[in-house]
Amino acid sequence: MKSETMTTEQLSRSAQEAAHNSASDAAARQERVTAAEAIVRVLEAYGVDAVHGVISIHNLPVADAIGRRGQIRFVAARGEAGAAAMADGHGRHSGLGVVLTSTGAGAGNAAGALMEALNAGTPVLHITGQVERDYLDRDASFIHETRDQVSLLRGCSKAVFRILHPQQAVAVTQRAIQEAIRLPAGPVSIEIPIDVQAAMVDLPCAIQRLPLPAPARDDRAVAALAARLLAAQRPMLWVGGGAIAAAAAVLRLAELGVPVVSSTHGRGILPDGHPRSLRAFHNATGVARLLAESDLVIVAGSRLRSNETATYSLPLGSCRVQIDIDPAACNRNYPMDAFVLGDCADVLDKLAEALQAAPKHDPLRDRDICSATIAAEYALREQLGAYAVLSDAVRSALPDDGIFVRDITMSGSTWGSRLLNFQQPRQNIHSLAGAIGLALPTAIGCAIANPGRKVMALIGDGGLMLNIGELATAVQEQLDMVLLVMNDGGYGVMRGIQQKYFGDRQYYNQLHAPDFHALAGAMGMRAWKLDDCSNFDAVLRAAVAHPGPALVEVKMAAIGPLHFSGPPQKRLY
Repeated sequence: MKSETMTTEQLSRSAQEAAHNSASDAAARQERVTAAEAIVRVLEAYGVDAVHGVISIHNLPVADAIGRRGQIRFVAARGEAGAAAMADGHGRHSGLGVVLTSTGAGAGNAAGALMEALNAGTPVLHITGQVERDYLDRDASFIHETRDQVSLLRGCSKAVFRILHPQQAVAVTQRAIQEAIRLPAGPVSIEIPIDVQAAMVDLPCAIQRLPLPAPARDDRAVAALAARLLAAQRPMLWVGGGAIAAAAAVLRLAELGVPVVSSTHGRGILPDGHPRSLRAFHNATGVARLLAESDLVIVAGSRLRSNETATYSLPLGSCRVQIDIDPAACNRNYPMDAFVLGDCADVLDKLAEALQAAPKHDPLRDRDICSATIAAEYALREQLGAYAVLSDAVRSALPDDGIFVRDITMSGSTWGSRLLNFQQPRQNIHSLAGAIGLALPTAIGCAIANPGRKVMALIGDGGLMLNIGELATAVQEQLDMVLLVMNDGGYGVMRGIQQKYFGDRQYYNQLHAPDFHALAGAMGMRAWKLDDCSNFDAVLRAAVAHPGPALVEVKMAAIGPLHFSGPPQKRLY
């Protein structure tokens, strides 16, 4: 009978065979892919569902990997400026927008939209090609080469990374994404030479999303602010884009008696219909008086931008405390009595807990809030005339969850920013950098990120011409969006400023433009013209009901003048 006991030699041989088989299995499991595909695998691990871009000889390996794998939607923009703005719009809703550009002029074309994402604090990953490593930084006149591309990108990005070895592809991409989404968020650029993209690399067995460290919070400063709030008789909360995730806490504070005024970026954090919402009427006389009379103004996640504070001259109470995740925000634009480092949602929630036992309900102040808001809206309606009716028609036609993307145009800066009501954050999207022409591509990104929700983009005729090619992108992607084109035959905002500050000397603001209605038809878009106030409701309802891209051209000469001469500011001219 054969013994069941194994000898030492047999045990040793068995262990060696097991180790060999394990190593063989591991080798078999480990895939060898291009560095470009490794980057795409990282994007997939982070849940990226769309990449916006323009293909080029210096990014084709990445584009090819996206196409071969078929897990990420590639949105083919007509230009890098549009692609980056699409990624910005997408990132504002999804948590990470991704744009792919070529090197040199391609990367440079994206700079303006990256600057906007930096201003808006949008998490965007910008992947750009580079020339071959052997010719990098040599000023060799290699095709698509630009001198010191890293410095170009550094001026419009939160951070810039360069991948010089294929083995770095996974780690650097993960680090770049982490930096883009870490608060305060922003665009991060990666440049990768074309030969590195095509090089082979052993892919790690598992690519996982890395956890973000918990944001810091100064508990002593939070406690001190809670004590200030409990002692205040006339507190006011100013919320900005950095408080978008704090909607629940802001609502609690409003319910406990704290009035809320919002930056235009923070519209909808507290629903506009709430009785303690002063909306974005910062510079209206009654609202400015309430701000000045407050004995505590808490500024949560806002830069207090120049166009919303009359170039930092708007009085903000006798005591000011700022809450921000970025310590560099302290005293940036206004001197503060105290600063609280922390995430706005977290800190405001702590304040609501502290206030629960001693709410700030004040019927007289509530009456003043209501009166100030009604007066501000009335004055704006008087200024707008027929365009107030247009705003009401837009609000009536757009679904409750609809997304409104507005360009820097007269309508966008008047009824689009203040009169049009919103009940949720991220429904009123606009350029924080004050750049015209971004609304169309930004709206495309919003539509890609929000299937099933209607998107309306408000843009002037002058602004539309900057990215007009992206009309074709909207049609090709068959996006459910309406483009509302305010056609006044030029730069209407500049006309108003020249009239007010330059003795009505009107230069260089008359611009030739196509027939947008006919152009939409040539693109394959449904189109309407609006030249009569009586048709506002019917036309807008028809356009919104259309299941696909549509364009409505508003003939402003027929509707009447819209008076606007720029935001309130110190006189410079």
